[in-house]
Amino acid sequence: MKLFVKKSIAQLLAAPEEGGHTLKRTLGVGAVVALGIGAIIGAGLFVRTAAAAAQNAGPSVTIGFIIAAIGCAFAGLCYAEFASMIPVAGSAYTYSYATMGEFIAWIIGWDLILEYGVGAATVGIAWSEYLNKLLNIFGLNIPYEWCHSPFEKVIDPNTHAVLQHGIVNLPGIFIILLLTIVLIRGTKGSAFVNSLIVITKVAIVLVVIALGWGYINPANHTPFIPKPTIYKDDSGVSHHFGGITGILGAAGVVFFAFIGFDAVSTAAQETKDPKKAMPWGILGSLAICTVLYVLFSFVLTGVASTEDFRTHGKEASVAYAIEHMAGGLINGVWVAKYQWLSNLVTIAILAGFSSVILVMLLGQSRVFYSMSHDGLLPKVFSDVHPKYSTPYKSNWIIFVLVSIFAGFIPGDIVGEMTSIGTLFAFILVCIGVWIMRVKNPEIPRAFKTPAFRFTAIMGVLVCSSMIYGLGWTNWARLIGWLLIGFIIYFGYSVKHSLVRKELAEVPADPPAPELKVTK
Repeated sequence: MKLFVKKSIAQLLAAPEEGGHTLKRTLGVGAVVALGIGAIIGAGLFVRTAAAAAQNAGPSVTIGFIIAAIGCAFAGLCYAEFASMIPVAGSAYTYSYATMGEFIAWIIGWDLILEYGVGAATVGIAWSEYLNKLLNIFGLNIPYEWCHSPFEKVIDPNTHAVLQHGIVNLPGIFIILLLTIVLIRGTKGSAFVNSLIVITKVAIVLVVIALGWGYINPANHTPFIPKPTIYKDDSGVSHHFGGITGILGAAGVVFFAFIGFDAVSTAAQETKDPKKAMPWGILGSLAICTVLYVLFSFVLTGVASTEDFRTHGKEASVAYAIEHMAGGLINGVWVAKYQWLSNLVTIAILAGFSSVILVMLLGQSRVFYSMSHDGLLPKVFSDVHPKYSTPYKSNWIIFVLVSIFAGFIPGDIVGEMTSIGTLFAFILVCIGVWIMRVKNPEIPRAFKTPAFRFTAIMGVLVCSSMIYGLGWTNWARLIGWLLIGFIIYFGYSVKHSLVRKELAEVPADPPAPELKVTK
Protein backbone atom coordinates (compact mmCIF):
# COMPACT_ATOMS: atom_id res chain seq x y z
CA MET A 1 0.00 0.00 0.00
CA LYS A 2 1.50 3.32 -1.08
CA LEU A 3 0.75 5.53 1.91
CA PHE A 4 2.72 8.47 0.60
CA VAL A 5 1.41 8.69 -2.97
CA LYS A 6 1.46 12.37 -3.94
CA LYS A 7 -0.69 14.67 -5.98
CA SER A 8 1.50 16.66 -8.34
CA ILE A 9 1.56 20.46 -8.37
CA ALA A 10 0.30 20.34 -11.96
CA GLN A 11 -2.73 18.32 -10.85
CA LEU A 12 -3.46 20.73 -8.03
CA LEU A 13 -3.28 23.80 -10.23
CA ALA A 14 -5.26 22.18 -13.03
CA ALA A 15 -8.01 20.86 -10.77
CA PRO A 16 -9.93 24.15 -10.49
CA GLU A 17 -10.40 24.22 -14.27
CA GLU A 18 -11.70 20.68 -14.66
CA GLY A 19 -15.11 20.34 -16.23
CA GLY A 20 -15.18 23.98 -17.32
CA HIS A 21 -16.19 25.14 -13.84
CA THR A 22 -14.18 27.68 -11.86
CA LEU A 23 -14.49 29.50 -8.58
CA LYS A 24 -15.38 33.14 -9.09
CA ARG A 25 -12.46 35.26 -7.89
CA THR A 26 -14.22 38.03 -5.99
CA LEU A 27 -11.97 38.73 -2.98
CA GLY A 28 -9.26 41.42 -3.09
CA VAL A 29 -6.30 41.97 -0.74
CA GLY A 30 -8.33 44.10 1.67
CA ALA A 31 -11.13 41.56 1.89
CA VAL A 32 -8.63 38.74 2.48
CA VAL A 33 -6.88 40.65 5.30
CA ALA A 34 -10.31 41.38 6.80
CA LEU A 35 -11.18 37.68 6.46
CA GLY A 36 -8.07 36.83 8.48
CA ILE A 37 -8.72 39.43 11.17
CA GLY A 38 -12.35 38.37 11.27
CA ALA A 39 -11.31 34.79 12.02
CA ILE A 40 -8.55 35.71 14.48
CA ILE A 41 -10.14 38.28 16.79
CA GLY A 42 -12.86 36.47 18.66
CA ALA A 43 -13.31 33.96 21.45
CA GLY A 44 -9.57 33.43 21.78
CA LEU A 45 -9.10 37.01 22.89
CA PHE A 46 -12.40 37.70 24.63
CA VAL A 47 -12.71 34.37 26.46
CA ARG A 48 -9.54 32.25 26.36
CA THR A 49 -7.37 35.13 27.67
CA ALA A 50 -9.18 35.06 31.01
CA ALA A 51 -9.15 31.25 31.07
CA ALA A 52 -5.37 31.16 30.54
CA ALA A 53 -4.86 33.78 33.25
CA ALA A 54 -7.04 31.87 35.70
CA GLN A 55 -5.72 28.38 35.04
CA ASN A 56 -2.16 28.78 33.81
CA ALA A 57 -0.21 32.00 34.09
CA GLY A 58 -1.99 34.87 35.83
CA PRO A 59 -0.80 38.22 34.43
CA SER A 60 2.09 36.53 32.59
CA VAL A 61 -0.50 35.36 30.05
CA THR A 62 0.86 38.36 28.14
CA ILE A 63 4.13 36.46 27.69
CA GLY A 64 2.11 33.47 26.56
CA PHE A 65 0.61 35.61 23.79
CA ILE A 66 4.09 36.62 22.66
CA ILE A 67 5.25 32.98 22.52
CA ALA A 68 2.11 31.97 20.63
CA ALA A 69 2.63 34.85 18.20
CA ILE A 70 6.22 33.78 17.54
CA GLY A 71 5.08 30.25 16.73
CA CYS A 72 2.34 31.59 14.46
CA ALA A 73 4.81 33.92 12.72
CA PHE A 74 7.11 31.05 11.77
CA ALA A 75 4.18 28.88 10.67
CA GLY A 76 2.59 31.86 8.90
CA LEU A 77 5.69 32.43 6.78
CA CYS A 78 5.55 28.79 5.69
CA TYR A 79 1.81 29.05 5.03
CA ALA A 80 2.36 32.18 2.92
CA GLU A 81 4.84 30.41 0.64
CA PHE A 82 2.51 27.45 0.18
CA ALA A 83 -0.52 29.65 -0.46
CA SER A 84 1.29 31.72 -3.10
CA MET A 85 2.71 28.58 -4.75
CA ILE A 86 -0.45 26.43 -4.65
CA PRO A 87 -3.39 28.89 -4.75
CA VAL A 88 -6.19 26.35 -4.52
CA ALA A 89 -8.76 25.42 -1.88
CA GLY A 90 -7.94 23.07 0.99
CA SER A 91 -5.32 24.86 3.09
CA ALA A 92 -2.68 22.65 4.77
CA TYR A 93 -4.44 19.51 3.53
CA THR A 94 -3.81 20.46 -0.10
CA TYR A 95 -0.23 21.55 0.56
CA SER A 96 0.69 18.32 2.33
CA TYR A 97 -0.81 16.21 -0.48
CA ALA A 98 1.87 17.63 -2.78
CA THR A 99 4.74 17.47 -0.32
CA MET A 100 4.38 14.57 2.08
CA GLY A 101 1.83 12.33 0.38
CA GLU A 102 -1.74 11.20 0.82
CA PHE A 103 -1.46 9.63 4.28
CA ILE A 104 0.00 12.79 5.84
CA ALA A 105 -2.55 14.85 3.89
CA TRP A 106 -5.30 12.77 5.43
CA ILE A 107 -3.87 13.27 8.92
CA ILE A 108 -3.81 17.04 8.40
CA GLY A 109 -7.26 17.11 6.82
CA TRP A 110 -8.65 15.12 9.74
CA ASP A 111 -6.69 17.33 12.12
CA LEU A 112 -8.14 20.48 10.58
CA ILE A 113 -11.56 19.37 11.80
CA LEU A 114 -10.22 20.11 15.28
CA GLU A 115 -9.18 23.57 14.11
CA TYR A 116 -12.22 24.62 12.11
CA GLY A 117 -15.08 22.40 13.25
CA VAL A 118 -14.28 22.10 16.96
CA GLY A 119 -12.99 25.68 16.88
CA ALA A 120 -16.39 26.85 15.66
CA ALA A 121 -17.98 24.93 18.53
CA THR A 122 -15.66 26.67 21.01
CA VAL A 123 -16.69 30.09 19.74
CA GLY A 124 -20.33 29.02 19.75
CA ILE A 125 -20.00 28.23 23.46
CA ALA A 126 -18.43 31.65 24.07
CA TRP A 127 -21.26 33.27 22.06
CA SER A 128 -23.70 31.63 24.45
CA GLU A 129 -21.93 33.19 27.47
CA TYR A 130 -22.17 36.72 26.07
CA LEU A 131 -25.76 36.19 24.94
CA ASN A 132 -26.70 35.52 28.54
CA LYS A 133 -24.83 38.66 29.55
CA LEU A 134 -26.87 40.64 27.03
CA LEU A 135 -30.15 39.16 28.25
CA ASN A 136 -29.22 40.11 31.82
CA ILE A 137 -29.34 43.76 30.74
CA PHE A 138 -33.07 43.33 30.11
CA GLY A 139 -33.66 41.30 33.26
CA LEU A 140 -33.78 38.01 31.37
CA ASN A 141 -31.72 34.87 31.80
CA ILE A 142 -31.32 31.49 30.11
CA PRO A 143 -31.45 28.78 32.79
CA TYR A 144 -28.01 27.35 33.56
CA GLU A 145 -28.94 23.84 32.47
CA TRP A 146 -29.90 25.03 28.96
CA CYS A 147 -26.72 27.01 28.23
CA HIS A 148 -24.07 24.64 29.63
CA SER A 149 -22.87 21.14 28.80
CA PRO A 150 -23.79 18.17 31.03
CA PHE A 151 -20.16 18.09 32.22
CA GLU A 152 -20.39 21.58 33.77
CA LYS A 153 -21.76 22.40 37.20
CA VAL A 154 -21.85 25.15 39.83
CA ILE A 155 -20.35 24.11 43.16
CA ASP A 156 -20.95 25.83 46.50
CA PRO A 157 -17.49 27.04 47.65
CA ASN A 158 -18.32 26.35 51.30
CA THR A 159 -20.18 23.03 51.26
CA HIS A 160 -18.86 21.82 47.86
CA ALA A 161 -22.41 20.76 47.03
CA VAL A 162 -23.55 20.88 43.41
CA LEU A 163 -25.93 23.83 43.04
CA GLN A 164 -26.60 23.67 39.28
CA HIS A 165 -25.92 21.16 36.53
CA GLY A 166 -25.81 21.68 32.76
CA ILE A 167 -27.84 19.67 30.23
CA VAL A 168 -27.20 21.15 26.78
CA ASN A 169 -25.95 24.47 25.39
CA LEU A 170 -28.90 25.48 23.20
CA PRO A 171 -27.72 29.03 22.30
CA GLY A 172 -24.43 27.61 21.02
CA ILE A 173 -26.32 25.24 18.73
CA PHE A 174 -28.64 28.02 17.58
CA ILE A 175 -25.90 30.39 16.34
CA ILE A 176 -24.16 27.57 14.46
CA LEU A 177 -27.46 26.71 12.75
CA LEU A 178 -28.07 30.34 11.78
CA LEU A 179 -24.59 30.82 10.28
CA THR A 180 -24.76 27.48 8.47
CA ILE A 181 -27.81 28.79 6.63
CA VAL A 182 -25.92 32.01 5.79
CA LEU A 183 -22.98 30.04 4.37
CA ILE A 184 -25.20 27.85 2.22
CA ARG A 185 -26.43 30.99 0.48
CA GLY A 186 -22.90 31.90 -0.64
CA THR A 187 -19.58 33.32 0.63
CA LYS A 188 -19.68 36.62 -1.27
CA GLY A 189 -22.30 38.09 1.03
CA SER A 190 -20.65 36.38 3.98
CA ALA A 191 -17.35 38.17 3.27
CA PHE A 192 -19.14 41.53 3.03
CA VAL A 193 -20.87 41.06 6.39
CA ASN A 194 -17.58 39.85 7.89
CA SER A 195 -15.78 43.03 6.78
CA LEU A 196 -18.31 45.18 8.62
CA ILE A 197 -17.98 43.11 11.78
CA VAL A 198 -14.16 43.26 11.65
CA ILE A 199 -14.26 47.05 11.97
CA THR A 200 -16.47 46.71 15.04
CA LYS A 201 -14.24 44.12 16.71
CA VAL A 202 -11.06 46.11 16.20
CA ALA A 203 -12.84 49.17 17.61
CA ILE A 204 -13.79 47.19 20.74
CA VAL A 205 -10.21 46.12 21.35
CA LEU A 206 -8.88 49.67 20.87
CA VAL A 207 -11.49 51.18 23.21
CA VAL A 208 -10.81 48.63 25.97
CA ILE A 209 -7.05 49.22 25.68
CA ALA A 210 -7.33 53.01 25.66
CA LEU A 211 -9.89 53.24 28.47
CA GLY A 212 -8.66 50.40 30.61
CA TRP A 213 -5.03 51.53 30.65
CA GLY A 214 -5.89 54.23 33.18
CA TYR A 215 -7.50 51.71 35.54
CA ILE A 216 -4.71 49.15 35.70
CA ASN A 217 -4.08 48.12 39.31
CA PRO A 218 -0.36 47.30 39.76
CA ALA A 219 -1.31 44.82 42.49
CA ASN A 220 -3.02 42.64 39.86
CA HIS A 221 0.31 42.38 38.02
CA THR A 222 2.28 41.45 41.14
CA PRO A 223 3.95 39.03 40.88
CA PHE A 224 3.88 39.21 37.10
CA ILE A 225 5.10 35.61 36.84
CA PRO A 226 3.47 33.62 39.70
CA LYS A 227 5.36 30.88 41.48
CA PRO A 228 4.77 27.35 40.10
CA THR A 229 1.78 25.63 41.73
CA ILE A 230 -1.06 23.31 40.76
CA TYR A 231 -4.52 24.81 40.22
CA LYS A 232 -7.59 22.58 40.18
CA ASP A 233 -10.67 24.02 38.43
CA ASP A 234 -14.35 23.41 39.28
CA SER A 235 -14.41 20.31 37.06
CA GLY A 236 -11.56 18.77 39.04
CA VAL A 237 -9.01 19.14 36.24
CA SER A 238 -5.50 20.09 37.42
CA HIS A 239 -3.42 22.73 35.65
CA HIS A 240 0.23 23.77 36.03
CA PHE A 241 -0.04 27.36 37.22
CA GLY A 242 2.81 29.87 37.17
CA GLY A 243 6.46 29.53 36.23
CA ILE A 244 7.74 28.51 32.81
CA THR A 245 5.40 25.53 32.53
CA GLY A 246 2.43 27.76 33.30
CA ILE A 247 3.47 30.28 30.65
CA LEU A 248 3.87 27.53 28.05
CA GLY A 249 0.47 26.19 29.03
CA ALA A 250 -1.00 29.68 28.67
CA ALA A 251 0.66 30.00 25.27
CA GLY A 252 -1.02 26.78 24.19
CA VAL A 253 -4.40 27.98 25.48
CA VAL A 254 -4.26 31.49 23.97
CA PHE A 255 -2.86 30.04 20.76
CA PHE A 256 -6.54 29.54 20.04
CA ALA A 257 -6.71 33.34 19.75
CA PHE A 258 -4.46 33.24 16.66
CA ILE A 259 -6.32 30.49 14.86
CA GLY A 260 -7.82 31.94 11.74
CA PHE A 261 -4.95 33.46 9.76
CA ASP A 262 -4.43 30.10 8.07
CA ALA A 263 -8.16 29.93 7.27
CA VAL A 264 -7.37 32.66 4.75
CA SER A 265 -5.56 30.07 2.65
CA THR A 266 -8.74 28.01 2.26
CA ALA A 267 -10.17 30.86 0.15
CA ALA A 268 -7.17 31.00 -2.22
CA GLN A 269 -9.30 29.91 -5.16
CA GLU A 270 -11.72 32.74 -4.48
CA THR A 271 -9.27 35.68 -4.53
CA LYS A 272 -8.57 37.93 -7.51
CA ASP A 273 -4.78 37.71 -7.18
CA PRO A 274 -3.96 34.85 -4.79
CA LYS A 275 -0.18 35.08 -5.22
CA LYS A 276 -0.31 38.60 -3.84
CA ALA A 277 -3.35 38.41 -1.60
CA MET A 278 -2.43 35.22 0.27
CA PRO A 279 0.88 36.40 1.80
CA TRP A 280 -0.61 39.79 2.66
CA GLY A 281 -3.74 38.24 4.08
CA ILE A 282 -1.91 35.73 6.24
CA LEU A 283 0.98 37.83 7.53
CA GLY A 284 -0.88 41.13 7.59
CA SER A 285 -3.76 39.87 9.71
CA LEU A 286 -1.32 38.06 12.02
CA ALA A 287 0.84 41.16 12.59
CA ILE A 288 -2.11 43.45 13.33
CA CYS A 289 -3.67 41.03 15.78
CA THR A 290 -0.43 40.30 17.63
CA VAL A 291 0.04 43.95 18.64
CA LEU A 292 -3.59 44.23 19.73
CA TYR A 293 -3.43 40.97 21.72
CA VAL A 294 -0.38 41.85 23.79
CA LEU A 295 -1.81 45.24 24.76
CA PHE A 296 -5.30 43.86 25.40
CA SER A 297 -4.13 41.01 27.66
CA PHE A 298 -1.93 43.39 29.68
CA VAL A 299 -4.90 45.70 30.31
CA LEU A 300 -7.39 42.89 31.03
CA THR A 301 -5.19 41.26 33.68
CA GLY A 302 -4.48 44.69 35.16
CA VAL A 303 -8.08 45.81 35.71
CA ALA A 304 -9.22 42.44 37.14
CA SER A 305 -7.35 39.88 39.24
CA THR A 306 -6.61 36.23 38.56
CA GLU A 307 -9.09 35.28 41.28
CA ASP A 308 -11.79 37.34 39.54
CA PHE A 309 -11.32 35.27 36.39
CA ARG A 310 -11.67 32.09 38.44
CA THR A 311 -14.97 33.13 39.99
CA HIS A 312 -17.34 35.97 39.08
CA GLY A 313 -15.47 36.95 35.90
CA LYS A 314 -15.12 33.42 34.54
CA GLU A 315 -17.83 33.95 31.90
CA ALA A 316 -18.16 37.08 29.73
CA SER A 317 -14.83 38.16 31.22
CA VAL A 318 -14.34 41.31 29.12
CA ALA A 319 -17.74 42.70 30.12
CA TYR A 320 -16.96 41.88 33.75
CA ALA A 321 -13.61 43.70 33.60
CA ILE A 322 -15.18 46.81 32.04
CA GLU A 323 -17.86 46.94 34.72
CA HIS A 324 -15.16 46.82 37.42
CA MET A 325 -12.76 49.36 35.93
CA ALA A 326 -14.47 52.07 37.93
CA GLY A 327 -17.48 52.22 40.19
CA GLY A 328 -18.37 51.24 43.71
CA LEU A 329 -20.90 49.91 46.17
CA ILE A 330 -24.05 51.97 46.66
CA ASN A 331 -26.41 50.60 49.32
CA GLY A 332 -24.65 47.26 49.05
CA VAL A 333 -25.06 47.04 45.26
CA TRP A 334 -22.15 47.44 42.85
CA VAL A 335 -22.77 50.27 40.40
CA ALA A 336 -20.51 50.25 37.35
CA LYS A 337 -19.35 53.55 35.88
CA TYR A 338 -19.02 52.09 32.42
CA GLN A 339 -22.08 49.87 32.34
CA TRP A 340 -23.09 51.46 29.04
CA LEU A 341 -19.76 50.48 27.50
CA SER A 342 -20.07 46.96 28.86
CA ASN A 343 -23.47 46.66 27.20
CA LEU A 344 -22.18 47.93 23.85
CA VAL A 345 -19.13 45.68 24.00
CA THR A 346 -21.32 42.66 24.76
CA ILE A 347 -23.43 43.32 21.66
CA ALA A 348 -20.36 43.90 19.49
CA ILE A 349 -18.62 40.77 20.79
CA LEU A 350 -21.69 38.70 19.90
CA ALA A 351 -21.43 40.00 16.34
CA GLY A 352 -17.67 39.43 16.36
CA PHE A 353 -18.02 35.84 17.51
CA SER A 354 -20.51 35.30 14.72
CA SER A 355 -17.93 36.30 12.09
CA VAL A 356 -15.38 33.90 13.59
CA ILE A 357 -17.84 31.01 13.46
CA LEU A 358 -18.68 31.99 9.90
CA VAL A 359 -15.05 31.83 8.75
CA MET A 360 -14.37 28.56 10.60
CA LEU A 361 -17.42 26.87 9.12
CA LEU A 362 -16.35 28.17 5.72
CA GLY A 363 -12.86 26.74 6.17
CA GLN A 364 -14.21 23.38 7.35
CA SER A 365 -16.54 22.99 4.37
CA ARG A 366 -13.72 23.85 1.92
CA VAL A 367 -11.36 21.30 3.46
CA PHE A 368 -14.07 18.62 3.32
CA TYR A 369 -14.83 19.68 -0.26
CA SER A 370 -11.19 19.20 -1.28
CA MET A 371 -10.93 15.83 0.46
CA SER A 372 -14.15 14.66 -1.18
CA HIS A 373 -12.94 15.95 -4.56
CA ASP A 374 -9.91 13.67 -4.12
CA GLY A 375 -12.06 10.67 -3.19
CA LEU A 376 -10.90 10.52 0.43
CA LEU A 377 -14.38 11.36 1.70
CA PRO A 378 -17.78 10.44 0.22
CA LYS A 379 -19.08 12.48 -2.71
CA VAL A 380 -21.80 14.02 -0.51
CA PHE A 381 -19.18 16.42 0.88
CA SER A 382 -18.58 17.95 -2.56
CA ASP A 383 -22.18 18.08 -3.82
CA VAL A 384 -23.08 21.68 -4.60
CA HIS A 385 -26.42 23.44 -4.30
CA PRO A 386 -28.20 23.83 -7.67
CA LYS A 387 -28.96 27.49 -6.97
CA TYR A 388 -26.28 28.80 -4.60
CA SER A 389 -23.37 26.63 -5.84
CA THR A 390 -22.17 25.95 -2.29
CA PRO A 391 -21.47 22.54 -0.65
CA TYR A 392 -24.80 22.57 1.17
CA LYS A 393 -24.87 18.90 2.12
CA SER A 394 -21.42 19.20 3.64
CA ASN A 395 -22.55 22.32 5.52
CA TRP A 396 -25.44 20.42 7.07
CA ILE A 397 -23.25 17.48 8.09
CA ILE A 398 -20.73 19.89 9.61
CA PHE A 399 -23.56 21.59 11.49
CA VAL A 400 -24.51 18.29 13.14
CA LEU A 401 -20.92 17.49 14.11
CA VAL A 402 -20.14 20.97 15.41
CA SER A 403 -23.43 21.13 17.33
CA ILE A 404 -22.54 17.98 19.25
CA PHE A 405 -19.34 19.61 20.51
CA ALA A 406 -20.99 23.00 21.16
CA GLY A 407 -23.98 21.53 22.95
CA PHE A 408 -22.41 18.81 25.06
CA ILE A 409 -18.69 19.49 25.66
CA PRO A 410 -17.29 22.23 27.98
CA GLY A 411 -15.61 25.23 26.34
CA ASP A 412 -12.23 24.64 28.01
CA ILE A 413 -11.97 21.13 26.59
CA VAL A 414 -13.00 21.96 23.02
CA GLY A 415 -10.78 25.06 23.08
CA GLU A 416 -7.70 23.07 24.04
CA MET A 417 -8.55 20.34 21.52
CA THR A 418 -8.68 23.04 18.85
CA SER A 419 -5.31 24.45 19.89
CA ILE A 420 -3.44 21.14 19.96
CA GLY A 421 -4.92 20.02 16.64
CA THR A 422 -3.90 23.26 14.96
CA LEU A 423 -0.41 23.21 16.46
CA PHE A 424 0.12 19.72 15.09
CA ALA A 425 -1.03 20.82 11.62
CA PHE A 426 1.32 23.83 11.78
CA ILE A 427 4.27 21.56 12.56
CA LEU A 428 3.56 19.48 9.45
CA VAL A 429 3.23 22.63 7.31
CA CYS A 430 6.64 23.85 8.49
CA ILE A 431 8.16 20.49 7.58
CA GLY A 432 6.35 20.50 4.24
CA VAL A 433 7.74 23.83 3.05
CA TRP A 434 11.28 22.56 3.71
CA ILE A 435 10.56 19.40 1.70
CA MET A 436 9.23 21.43 -1.23
CA ARG A 437 12.27 23.72 -1.26
CA VAL A 438 14.59 20.72 -1.42
CA LYS A 439 12.64 18.51 -3.83
CA ASN A 440 10.91 21.10 -6.04
CA PRO A 441 13.02 24.27 -6.06
CA GLU A 442 11.97 25.03 -9.65
CA ILE A 443 8.30 25.71 -8.88
CA PRO A 444 7.50 29.46 -9.12
CA ARG A 445 6.87 31.10 -5.75
CA ALA A 446 5.38 34.57 -5.50
CA PHE A 447 6.47 34.60 -1.86
CA LYS A 448 9.46 32.77 -0.39
CA THR A 449 9.86 31.99 3.28
CA PRO A 450 13.00 33.84 4.44
CA ALA A 451 15.76 31.59 5.87
CA PHE A 452 13.39 28.66 5.31
CA ARG A 453 15.50 26.09 7.20
CA PHE A 454 15.71 28.26 10.32
CA THR A 455 12.07 29.32 10.01
CA ALA A 456 10.82 25.75 9.59
CA ILE A 457 12.90 24.43 12.50
CA MET A 458 11.81 27.25 14.83
CA GLY A 459 8.20 26.77 13.79
CA VAL A 460 8.40 23.10 14.73
CA LEU A 461 10.18 23.81 18.04
CA VAL A 462 7.91 26.63 19.22
CA CYS A 463 4.70 24.81 18.27
CA SER A 464 6.00 21.62 19.92
CA SER A 465 6.74 23.53 23.14
CA MET A 466 3.14 24.76 23.24
CA ILE A 467 1.87 21.22 22.70
CA TYR A 468 4.03 20.18 25.65
CA GLY A 469 2.52 22.95 27.76
CA LEU A 470 -1.03 21.73 27.07
CA GLY A 471 -0.39 18.58 29.11
CA TRP A 472 -0.92 14.86 28.75
CA THR A 473 -4.75 14.95 28.76
CA ASN A 474 -4.72 16.91 25.52
CA TRP A 475 -2.02 14.65 24.05
CA ALA A 476 -4.33 11.69 24.76
CA ARG A 477 -7.29 13.44 23.11
CA LEU A 478 -5.22 14.18 20.01
CA ILE A 479 -4.01 10.57 19.77
CA GLY A 480 -7.57 9.28 20.18
CA TRP A 481 -8.82 11.65 17.48
CA LEU A 482 -6.08 10.50 15.09
CA LEU A 483 -6.91 6.84 15.73
CA ILE A 484 -10.52 7.46 14.70
CA GLY A 485 -9.19 9.15 11.55
CA PHE A 486 -6.96 6.17 10.74
CA ILE A 487 -9.96 3.83 10.91
CA ILE A 488 -11.84 5.97 8.36
CA TYR A 489 -8.78 6.35 6.12
CA PHE A 490 -7.92 2.66 5.91
CA GLY A 491 -11.57 1.62 5.87
CA TYR A 492 -12.77 4.01 3.15
CA SER A 493 -10.27 6.50 1.74
CA VAL A 494 -7.60 4.14 0.39
CA LYS A 495 -10.28 2.35 -1.64
CA HIS A 496 -11.72 5.49 -3.22
CA SER A 497 -8.68 7.74 -3.67
CA LEU A 498 -8.71 9.15 -7.21
CA VAL A 499 -4.92 9.49 -7.24
CA ARG A 500 -4.56 5.81 -6.40
CA LYS A 501 -7.05 4.86 -9.10
CA GLU A 502 -5.12 6.86 -11.67
CA LEU A 503 -1.88 5.16 -10.68
CA ALA A 504 -3.53 1.76 -10.89
CA GLU A 505 -5.05 2.72 -14.25
CA VAL A 506 -8.51 1.93 -12.98
CA PRO A 507 -11.31 4.12 -14.36
CA ALA A 508 -11.97 6.69 -11.70
CA ASP A 509 -15.27 8.17 -10.67
CA PRO A 510 -16.00 11.45 -12.45
CA PRO A 511 -14.70 14.51 -10.57
CA ALA A 512 -17.09 16.38 -8.34
CA PRO A 513 -18.71 19.53 -9.73
CA GLU A 514 -16.57 22.54 -9.01
CA LEU A 515 -17.57 24.78 -6.14
CA LYS A 516 -18.14 28.42 -7.00
CA VAL A 517 -19.06 31.55 -5.14
CA THR A 518 -22.30 33.30 -5.89
CA LYS A 519 -22.83 37.03 -5.83
